[in-house]
Amino acid sequence: MQENSKRSGIFEGDDPFALAQGWLTEAEQTEPNDPNAIALSTVDEGGMPNVRMVLLKEIEEDAFVFYTNYEGQKAQEIMASGKAAFVLHWKSLHRQIRVRGLVEKEDGPKADAYYASRSLKSRLGAWASRQSRPLSSRTALMAEVAKITASHGTNPKRPPYWGGFRIKPLEIEFWADGEFRLHDRFRWSRPEVEKPWNITRLYP
Repeated sequence: MQENSKRSGIFEGDDPFALAQGWLTEAEQTEPNDPNAIALSTVDEGGMPNVRMVLLKEIEEDAFVFYTNYEGQKAQEIMASGKAAFVLHWKSLHRQIRVRGLVEKEDGPKADAYYASRSLKSRLGAWASRQSRPLSSRTALMAEVAKITASHGTNPKRPPYWGGFRIKPLEIEFWADGEFRLHDRFRWSRPEVEKPWNITRLYP
């Protein structure tokens, strides 16, 4: 690992995933709602960007994982490009983490386990939602939920079109607010997933 600036305090550590987990754990004690909410960015086939809020469900030793409907717009854009970016922002801590990287599916046992951990209504909702496609009314949606409930019972399996994505970063930036907008920023970057990190302090 190459490093061109000294880090201390909240920026200390040689593992960016452990550092990110530490910040998230701290935010869970102070942020009033959804401390794991990320603004996820993708691009369509024409290069037009899209961004939306989703929930980060796990920080692994080398990746960030969230779950969604594979037939929705964000999933389709991710699978077409193989790339995504997101930001975690915590007003209570005056900090944020920005991530850019390569994406792979998580549609095996881990996805099954996470799906099974959700509430029954959320699991049935995953079956009922034709994500990102036109919907005539709220009544039509609830009718579909009732239909799915009758056909799938109280222990539905994970839909084949629903699962996770694992973002393996090429860049992670840790940002903390500073007085007079003199913020602290450290960017961890690498040319490939298996390469060592280079850490750079950035101007605010």
